[in-house]
Amino acid sequence: MPQNKDKLAKCLDEGKKRGERHQGIRETEPNKKAAKEHLAKALHNFRAMNDFHDLLYSDWAASAAFYTLYHGLLAILAQHGYESRNQSCTFALIEDLITKGEVSYLTFADIKEIFDKETTENLEHSPKILDVRERMQYSTQTSLAEEEFKFLKTRTKGLLDKIRLELEMEK
Repeated sequence: MPQNKDKLAKCLDEGKKRGERHQGIRETEPNKKAAKEHLAKALHNFRAMNDFHDLLYSDWAASAAFYTLYHGLLAILAQHGYESRNQSCTFALIEDLITKGEVSYLTFADIKEIFDKETTENLEHSPKILDVRERMQYSTQTSLAEEEFKFLKTRTKGLLDKIRLELEMEK
């Protein structure tokens, strides 16, 4: 994990620059209120994912699915005393917390379900949640196939449940 350590060092350094407009990770006090607010945003996004699907805007459901989980990860970071303004930094820090045993319910495999930095080819067919979001966001496609939406919803719900369990642990 030395590459991850280098990434984290850069993220923490970036967090010390530019005040509130930093683009990295900032160490803070553990913040249960912020964690609760990020979880509320995650739940809001999960409901939006379903609403987008029902309104026949399932392309937007993919973005809502990703941000459901991303805000869940931000909640975990807030609970541990961090603020992130960069997605790759968020993933690097979550992986570090898993490595240190400070995150118990999420695994590396779970994180790779959301984003796998090793997936660099054939992104059009990648089932990773970030890749589905990017495919729907940057392509001209306006809907997910029903089976793909159901799969996305099931995976998002399963990962969100693990995030919620993590947040319920007393820190």
